[in-house]
Amino acid sequence: MNWQLIKDALQGKEQDFTSLSLKTAIFILAIPMILEMMMESAFAVVDIFFVAKLGEHAIATVGLTESVVVLVYAMGFGISMAATALISRRFGEKEYLEAGAAAFQLLLVGGAISIVLGVLGWIFAPDVLLLMGAEPEVIQTGVNYTRIIFAGNTAIMLLFLLNGAFRGAGQAHHAMRSLWIANGLNMILDPVLIFGVGSIPGFGLEGAAIATTLGRGIGVLYQLYHLFNGKHKLKILKENLVISWEIIKKIMEIAVGGMGQFLIDSVSWIALTRMNAEFGSASLAGFTIAFRVLIFTLLPAWGLSGAASTLVGQNLGAKQPDRAEKAVWLTTRYTVIFMASVTGVYLLFNQQLAGFFTDIPEVQAVAAQGLWVVVLGYVFFAVGMVLTQAFNGAGDTKTPAWINIGVLWFIEIPLAYVLAFPFGLAHLGIFISIAFSHSFHSLVSLFFFRKGKWKLVDV
Repeated sequence: MNWQLIKDALQGKEQDFTSLSLKTAIFILAIPMILEMMMESAFAVVDIFFVAKLGEHAIATVGLTESVVVLVYAMGFGISMAATALISRRFGEKEYLEAGAAAFQLLLVGGAISIVLGVLGWIFAPDVLLLMGAEPEVIQTGVNYTRIIFAGNTAIMLLFLLNGAFRGAGQAHHAMRSLWIANGLNMILDPVLIFGVGSIPGFGLEGAAIATTLGRGIGVLYQLYHLFNGKHKLKILKENLVISWEIIKKIMEIAVGGMGQFLIDSVSWIALTRMNAEFGSASLAGFTIAFRVLIFTLLPAWGLSGAASTLVGQNLGAKQPDRAEKAVWLTTRYTVIFMASVTGVYLLFNQQLAGFFTDIPEVQAVAAQGLWVVVLGYVFFAVGMVLTQAFNGAGDTKTPAWINIGVLWFIEIPLAYVLAFPFGLAHLGIFISIAFSHSFHSLVSLFFFRKGKWKLVDV
């Protein structure tokens, strides 16, 4: 094992990813990205661990709120894709001043959108929970949690998009550190703010929302410090502090496709969660726990596949499309190996993993079932993750968006409904639909990637 490479990756030694050995480049980019996503996935697991102590209504509230707040994530991820595509392309061209200008415009766009969403979310929080099919007890206990999460969405939005900018610049260590700071603080604050400490009372479910907002807010401050301190190639200088409508237009052109991908995915997720709500809070709680556990491996795999996005963008900027494609296939191989290795763990230990989070038999049974069913498609999921990241890194965010519409809206949702209700499989039918649809999604992505049109996108 090359310890010097690991040290370089963690310390953020700046590299030229258009000439570095591809295996080395993937290694250096992937290590901080995987560690970044491991912390994000650890947060998801720890957060639901503490919330689960408050009962199934609290878990259901988190599940319902997240299924709607994922719309905010969708916009954040969409702008993050634009950030990675634009800045990686500028870095490939060695146009560092223009990269800084793009970073400032990204801040303006993300900040403006998040403020609007925060106000609307605060006002309509009860209606959101009601619309999602929440039971009266869930609305009563969860409305303040939902309001705080929406009000703090600026931190979520900026955290996502600035990490996208850092990844595009090949500075994945900054993205890693910002999430470690944000989610590390969150995990420390969670038990304190939920349950209290000593004579200081806790805030219950609202404490989880406050911890999330505070932790991610501090993470954003870390990001801004490194963008404005002028010590790195990606920096915002005084001459960048002007509004550029041309760059904003380019951001929105790319981000629309990225937002579309996740909004389409989010609508599908909302539909699946809403179907699950028909089977009661226990089913919904099991569904929520299952996917928090699955995220523990999905997010690191997403981090590994993120290396493809940066390498595609920078090498297309350097006029090396063949090298960009080779980077995608190599990253795909590594991601498939990772996902295949964890599949067995979920198949063997799904009951134990579900039991770690809850001792309610009905909730535990649903969660365990979800784990072993969904991982049957994990190897295919790996291929789809890398190819989607490759499209996005090239600035071709619209192709994955159209694939999402075709597969998630016209296959996943109808199939889940048919299996869950007419066939009477309930939540099992929903899990089967997820495993099948995302596997098929990977095959469709592979078909379009081989056509090679992503190499011709102008960013």
